[in-house]
Amino acid sequence: MMFAEARVKYEEALAAWEHPDLRLYLARVLKSLGLPLLAYENLRLALRWGPGTLAPETEQEARAAMRALMEHELAAIEIRCDEPGAAVLLDDKPWFVGPGAERRMVTPGEHVVMVRRDGYSTVVKPILVIAGKEASGQLARRVDTVIGQPRWPAWVPWTMLGAGAALGVAGGGLMWNDAAHEGDQASGDLAIGAFVAGGATMITGTVLLLMNGPQVYRVHDRGEVEIELRPIASLGPAGLSARLVF
Repeated sequence: MMFAEARVKYEEALAAWEHPDLRLYLARVLKSLGLPLLAYENLRLALRWGPGTLAPETEQEARAAMRALMEHELAAIEIRCDEPGAAVLLDDKPWFVGPGAERRMVTPGEHVVMVRRDGYSTVVKPILVIAGKEASGQLARRVDTVIGQPRWPAWVPWTMLGAGAALGVAGGGLMWNDAAHEGDQASGDLAIGAFVAGGATMITGTVLLLMNGPQVYRVHDRGEVEIELRPIASLGPAGLSARLVF
């Protein structure tokens, strides 16, 4: 409870007077409360004024605390987006609009990067950041395309039409046979049946042909990214960074 009360007091003081020592004190409290990301941000603000603003021992303490947070409790995600007007979101919250590159400190675990732009598919990419590793990769995107595709293969309606015509021809042959044999009842019945079946089949084929127009739909390119994990080479702004290029 003392830490919680101290946090409130320091935040009230900073609202009235921005001072690097107050930022450092607040960072200590936030670290004790188990809020490493907020602690890091206040340490960064405490050091933003440059060397000499804090006492040498205090500045050394602040830098050591930042290093410890980066190495053991925090990670970073770096995004580069070269597409003008593309909105980049991190964990469903607006981040920045391209073109440009941004880096943000995050807690280790899974985060979601989303990129939106008119005329392009929305890219949603989960990123798992793990302490002590650096993730890098490149994402290639293409413009959405609209294509047309028939409901059935083209041969289906034409086969039905051909079958109907064949039955009609067969019916005609049977009618000729009926006439040649002076009213053969069997041939006449078969001829009528062939004509009816052929007509129905041709009607079905015609309907299928009319319905088999191209169905227009949008092809979404979700993009692909290959993430490479490797030990971090040097102590930068984070113990781990995930770097993606859109």
